[in-house]
Amino acid sequence: MDVVLPCLDEAAALPWVLERIPPGWRALVVDNGSTDGSARIAQALGARVVHEERRGFGAACHAGLTAATADLVCFCDCDASLDPADLVPFVREVAAGTADLVLGRRRPQTRGAWPPHARAGNLALTRLLRRRTGLRLHDLGPLRAARRESLLALGLTDRRSGYPLEMVVRAADAGWRIAEHDVPYRPRTGASKVTGTWRGTWQAVRDMSRVLNETGTVTDKGVRA
Repeated sequence: MDVVLPCLDEAAALPWVLERIPPGWRALVVDNGSTDGSARIAQALGARVVHEERRGFGAACHAGLTAATADLVCFCDCDASLDPADLVPFVREVAAGTADLVLGRRRPQTRGAWPPHARAGNLALTRLLRRRTGLRLHDLGPLRAARRESLLALGLTDRRSGYPLEMVVRAADAGWRIAEHDVPYRPRTGASKVTGTWRGTWQAVRDMSRVLNETGTVTDKGVRA
């Protein structure tokens, strides 16, 4: 099992995250231009480090996906807000063939874990997504699992904040079975590059709105919780 961990200056969070990678799984830390020694720390802790010079969340995620070799690939933020161990039931569901893509619905554990502006942006996007695809999702969070070859076949092109949404839209259009399950969401370690500020949230919403505008027709699909 490969776990893609997009990373930009996450030196403080890496020990916690990598310690929670399930036994037998491989951590792929995709360094996206860190200046705090994140790549060195990740390597010292046993992770495989992939370097992606092009800045962007999508660029880092896709670099990890193309570097992965396992049949099943997971994605998780590298800021200690999500526990990679929570991916275990996701992987079991994909491996059993009962879902093609499993997503984590973030459930904040403290009041400050998910800033109001970030939550509002996420809500607006899930409503747009439902109108576009019929999917009854509640979150577009980064914790997810699917088969590597199937993900590559989707032909994802966004390399910014729209990457997670594009994955869901293209999967829905391809008729994938998509499941969503609650996962604990903790305050991140360090400052957020996206949802920690209004500007970052607005950029993410703009990127994702562009993805929705660039894709095709509405369908009627459900999501298992």
